[in-house]
Amino acid sequence: MKWLRRRIRRWLAHDEESVGLRVHDPREQSRPYSDPVLNFRIYSAENGKILEFSRYDHVKDRTYSTNYIINKDENISEKVDKCLKVELMR
Repeated sequence: MKWLRRRIRRWLAHDEESVGLRVHDPREQSRPYSDPVLNFRIYSAENGKILEFSRYDHVKDRTYSTNYIINKDENISEKVDKCLKVELMR
């Protein structure tokens, strides 16, 4: 089975070089996180959608969340784009 593991690692290493991805090895000691992680979710509501951005800061070990309301007559993709730009500037 070791030969299979080695072959898969070589295959993944070859793919990550061509695509620019990095395979995470949990055994590898990683550097401390410096950038916060930003996630978003869209929930259905009565007259539109609710857009929630969650930001986890590894350095401070805190979670911050912000909610936006998207009316049903607004374009969802344009509103997400605008809100995402605002959140990335924070």
